[in-house]
Order: sequence, then structure tokens, then C-alpha cells
Amino acid sequence: MAAKAAGAFRRTPIERSDQRVAWERTDQAFFAAGACHILAWVCRDSYPDRPIEITAVRFPGERQVFHTYAAWDGWAFDHSGWNPEPQLLAVNTDFEGHPLEPIKITDSLAEFCEKHHHRRPNQYWHDPLPRARDYVGRYIAPWA
Repeated sequence: MAAKAAGAFRRTPIERSDQRVAWERTDQAFFAAGACHILAWVCRDSYPDRPIEITAVRFPGERQVFHTYAAWDGWAFDHSGWNPEPQLLAVNTDFEGHPLEPIKITDSLAEFCEKHHHRRPNQYWHDPLPRARDYVGRYIAPWA
């Protein structure tokens, strides 16, 4: 699947305030906006034999990140599946209309959630980890 900007799936006010409504979105929408960080960590953990990193994007000079993905050898995995990382960054930059700054994340998932005000897995309507594992399994990794 071609890379699509995460911002195209931004949550509505009701989706932001009601976890059940947010949970009931399509998998792609759920993992594009609201649970991209969960998907990134599950992707990395699904391939322990690969040096997959976690990357997040923000506007230059800003502290807050707004999209997170898994990265490996020039490839990126997010709600759009595996795509060349430059392509993923380009579609998001075009959508946002501003340059983006990718940053490597070295924190644990819990540390990341605390630092960037993201939900931990136990803060969703249901456990998002099985849903994320299923989603990762739908895509063929670039090294396969």
C-alpha cells in the first residue's frame, strides 16, 4: 500500500474524547492517529533479529511529536505498511505543509508515553497489542 499521510486520519473531537469511538475506527485510521506509537513498538518487537528503530516526527523546533513509526534500513512501517522512509516523510510533509524533523526514539514505550503524552496500552478501550500484532502480520517485511 502506498504511503498515506497520518494527518489524513486525524481523530475528530468525539474520537479524541471517547475511547470506544476511537477504538471502533478502521485499523488503518486507528494506527495512523492515536495508536501509531503502539504499532511502531509492536513492529520492532515482532522482529527481534532485525535492528528496527523507532522514529517520530515533529515540526522543527517543537518538542511534541505527532507521528511515530518503525524504521529499518531506509524503510518505514506505519499504518500504510512498509514504504521507503523518504516517501513516508514526503507524504507527511506535503500533507502538513511544513518541514518535518524525524527523531530517533531510544526510550521504552512507557517512557515515550510519559514524555510525549501518549496513551499506554492499558489506557485504550481494549488492549491494542493483539490488534497491532495482527496488523503487522498483514504486511510482508522488506527483507522477506
